[in-house]
Amino acid sequence: MNNSVIIKGNKHGIVVVLDKELEFSKLLEDIKVKFEDSRKFLGNAKMAISFEGRKLTDTEEREILDAIAISSDLHVICVIDNDEERDKVFAKALEDKLLELSNATGQFYKGNLRSGQVLETETSVIIIGDVNPGASVVSKGNIIVLGSLKGTAFAGATGNENAFVLSLDMNPGQIRIADIIARAPDHPSKEEAKETKIAFLEEGNIYIEPLNKKVLNDIRL
Repeated sequence: MNNSVIIKGNKHGIVVVLDKELEFSKLLEDIKVKFEDSRKFLGNAKMAISFEGRKLTDTEEREILDAIAISSDLHVICVIDNDEERDKVFAKALEDKLLELSNATGQFYKGNLRSGQVLETETSVIIIGDVNPGASVVSKGNIIVLGSLKGTAFAGATGNENAFVLSLDMNPGQIRIADIIARAPDHPSKEEAKETKIAFLEEGNIYIEPLNKKVLNDIRL
């Protein structure tokens, strides 16, 4: 039995374990066969995927995703990176970007905001602490919370549609950017809540998404 490709399921999606010695072109064919054979079992679900067993280049990862798309009905919504070194690099990039933002704004608030407290600023603001339920932050620029956001955040208060809200733990009661209002899900999963996310306005809608490299590079100061 060919075990060059093994598919395992977990609570986030599927893990594909790849033979680290096999020539990539042969491995790619084995992946196609494996997912074709598992087409009915896997169905047409939307799920995350991660790869284990061997290091892949970006090109190889793209080719594998294309092969999976051709050989199955799965909709891969994201690839989970299990590479600790790359994760450290991204974490450092995030830290540097936040520092860059802090230097650009010059507005800090250190401490937790409790229920009933309202913080209003003329510029973007970086809060080193938590915004608890019942607390509010109003800024004419961006809002960055280096902690939990569980209260209300109003960015771009004078109509700036390019403003954003970023938090290391995003679970707000309400987010407003310019004239658009959004709420977070009533019951976010623990995995979703404990994740750095950014809220931004696009085509009249507020989107709250995990912070990734592309979004990080697109942040406007």
